[in-house]
Amino acid sequence: MLDSGAHFYDVYPCADNQLFSIGPIEGRFHADLLRHLQIDPQLIGEQHDPRNWPAARRLFAQAFAQRTRAQWCELLEGTDVCFAPVLSFAEAPDHTHLKARGTFVEADGVVQPAPAPRFSRTPASTPTAPQAATLAGVNQALAGWLNEQRIGHWTAQGVMGDNPQ
Repeated sequence: MLDSGAHFYDVYPCADNQLFSIGPIEGRFHADLLRHLQIDPQLIGEQHDPRNWPAARRLFAQAFAQRTRAQWCELLEGTDVCFAPVLSFAEAPDHTHLKARGTFVEADGVVQPAPAPRFSRTPASTPTAPQAATLAGVNQALAGWLNEQRIGHWTAQGVMGDNPQ
């Protein structure tokens, strides 16, 4: 049910080809979603009966394709429907909910997920940029797995080192 098998716990494309995720597992939340999708519950049948899921999935897909992701967010915001827009990595740091939760941090000019888990009494430090690796250090690290000839080959090919081809 939770691996996209059920029509009510999945991701659907919207009119703008953006994705929208839903997860109203409980009956009352599912009923609320049906109301907002303008789908007659009689067309779906019993929510948790897998025999009903293929037809329900088609109805959901048709409904979500009628509006953009932003329009669905606007329509469902403040309801009891369990949903979230599927965001790109570029969009995620600016999302209201993720900002409020401190989900992303900036370290050395790079926006990245904040350390997790986050605890109030023992906060994690902001990550720092990795130290530049020297070719000698890389060669030394690889020496336990590869022979010197193989390391030399990959260095000559530009796979390792400062000037990849």
